[in-house]
Amino acid sequence: MQSETETDGTAAVPPARAAVKAGDGADPASAPASGRFLARAALVTASLSIAGSLLGLVRDQSLARLFGAGSDTDAFLVAWTVPEFAATLLIEDGLAIALIPAFSMALARRARGAPGDPVRALVGATLPKLCLALAAVAALVAGTAPHLVQALAPGLPDPRLAADCTRITATCVLAFGLAGYCSAALRAHRCFLAPAAIYVAYNTGIIAAMFLLGDGWGVRSAAVGVAAGGCLMVVVQLPSLWRRLASRTSPPAGAGAAVDERPMQVALVAAVLLFALCRQSQVLAERFLASGLPAGAISHLNYAQKVAQIPMTLSLMVCTVTFPVVARALADGDTARARSRVERDLAIAACLVLLGMCAVIACAPQMIELLFQRGRSPRATPRRRRTSCACTPSGCWARPWWAPWCAPTSRRAGPAGIPSAR
Repeated sequence: MQSETETDGTAAVPPARAAVKAGDGADPASAPASGRFLARAALVTASLSIAGSLLGLVRDQSLARLFGAGSDTDAFLVAWTVPEFAATLLIEDGLAIALIPAFSMALARRARGAPGDPVRALVGATLPKLCLALAAVAALVAGTAPHLVQALAPGLPDPRLAADCTRITATCVLAFGLAGYCSAALRAHRCFLAPAAIYVAYNTGIIAAMFLLGDGWGVRSAAVGVAAGGCLMVVVQLPSLWRRLASRTSPPAGAGAAVDERPMQVALVAAVLLFALCRQSQVLAERFLASGLPAGAISHLNYAQKVAQIPMTLSLMVCTVTFPVVARALADGDTARARSRVERDLAIAACLVLLGMCAVIACAPQMIELLFQRGRSPRATPRRRRTSCACTPSGCWARPWWAPWCAPTSRRAGPAGIPSAR
């Protein structure tokens, strides 16, 4: 049988067993304690997530107020495609799906009294290689920025500005990767305060950069803010992670017996990554097609999408808190507890998404006028965003396929075939 100290670079998951029997290390009082812990964790995560979302709205409002909805903002939003994909793959989905089970397995080994420290061994085996790979990708994105902009938005009026912003935001590939790594490790340790605060730090960095540097740097200040915000995401988590890595907790009395392990299926992680990429395909389609429309089309779609994503953000808070619990239950072999938790989470998330979708569709005009009808954003533009906002939360394509053919029929047709007031 393979020794617990051997590592082959793949996360391991124990074979499934129906439940943990009493007397095998299970604590009858653990269920109420776990429920209280989840309630506190959900409260902390919800509070900081709401704060991060509100700052995200302030960020978008500041972008609209300072730079309006024109060619400059479109150029920045094309460059913002890099951080959006990086956040999805490195913070929200990709690394979390791969690393949280790996850290949960290492913690389970530590609790069983494995020699050495499996958690530190996992960090030493994965973090240096990950940093090198992410640094190489960031350099590649920065070096090929003009070609990347041409591929993402071939009809953009100012591709040089977009390329400059892309070179600046390319640094977020490394920063987001480190932030996602720290977040996965802390969540596996059931520490949610610092990971939940990352978007508060991120949006604070962007807002501060836009107001401090906006007059001299223009929309490039927003790209600088993305780079600074990515660094802040790492900084807010490092102290908590260092404390947990520096002090090893003694194995609890009565820990469960060791179980045989098997490698986690790579196909499962690949399927999650494929889903994450497909989820971002809407952004690619919007910016590719809208780049050939009048200036500001990309900006209108972006503002509408931010409002429409609010229900999804609320549902993801549930998964953020409970996924480490599911991973630890699977690491301990308790598939019954993991399945029960997943079923309840799916029901809660579905209710949040459906109710939120209905609210966004019903109140889209009022929400857009309240949030974005400010500063340099023209009063007529919210009408364009309202149409997109009504379609986005239900998964519809925000821009009708017949818009390019209908636009020439009206001399004043704007983005998405909506008449524009000038």
